[in-house]
Amino acid sequence: MALVTDKPPAPRATSRTAARSGKPTPYWLLLPGILWLLVFFAAPLVYQASTSVQTGSLEEGFQVTWHFATYWDALTEYYPQFLRSVAYAATATALCLALGYPLAYLIAFKAGRWRNVLMILVIAPFFTSFLIRTLAWKTILSDGGPVVSALASLHVLDVTNALGVTEGHRVLATPLAVVCGLTYNFLPFMILPLYTSLERIDARLHEAAGDLYARPLTTFRKVTFPLSMPGVVAGTLLTFIPATGDYINAELLGSTDQKMIGNVIQSQFLRVLDYPTAAALSFILMAAILAMVTVYIRKSGTEDLV
Repeated sequence: MALVTDKPPAPRATSRTAARSGKPTPYWLLLPGILWLLVFFAAPLVYQASTSVQTGSLEEGFQVTWHFATYWDALTEYYPQFLRSVAYAATATALCLALGYPLAYLIAFKAGRWRNVLMILVIAPFFTSFLIRTLAWKTILSDGGPVVSALASLHVLDVTNALGVTEGHRVLATPLAVVCGLTYNFLPFMILPLYTSLERIDARLHEAAGDLYARPLTTFRKVTFPLSMPGVVAGTLLTFIPATGDYINAELLGSTDQKMIGNVIQSQFLRVLDYPTAAALSFILMAAILAMVTVYIRKSGTEDLV
């Protein structure tokens, strides 16, 4: 009687197996992205690093003299703008989270057939120039306008004056105007990650919490918010990082007393023409943001994002 042996089917080759076998296809697919990063990120970064340790002038030319004291000089001279940028960005991020989370929750769980319409309304500002949106806020917050008049009649400006974020009966050229501009311009960057994270939560978890006699607030605190933490972390990072380096809102909605570090870097590059100081400020800002983001991610318990 003949023995029949069933041989297992040969395993199918995967992309990892193909890569180990020496096939160059995966590496060719990565090549365009690597070249893009080398040309438009790595090369400018190296150039700016060499610029930050140069000395000289525009007339005489700049030479690499490894003058690292430029970093200390730039930091000691412009540290108020650094602190102001972090404070404005952190305040705008907190406001975006406070405004964006309820809206993202509404779209994810309560909007129903209106979900797509609300999402379009959230994304719609991106179809308008960043500059035009900021100029619109300059008109909205203009002296004697309906918004400022309403705030004055409601005595809101008395409170903001006491807090030091407005001056007299005007909002423009004050910290409040800059923070409002930052909050509005970067609010969609908060809402979109929050919506994506909330939309993935299984609604049956809320039903299970209700079956266990959990109140709505307890369900939110124990179920919804912990599961949405990846969206919270992503949204705060997408808001805080660009807001820290922003200079348009402070330029158009603020005054010289509200200048952020982005305004200083722009001025050093384009007006003062002090390229080493501008490059040093850029690297200090990048290092500070990287340090703060790393600490924030680790403290929030999402180390996988690092």
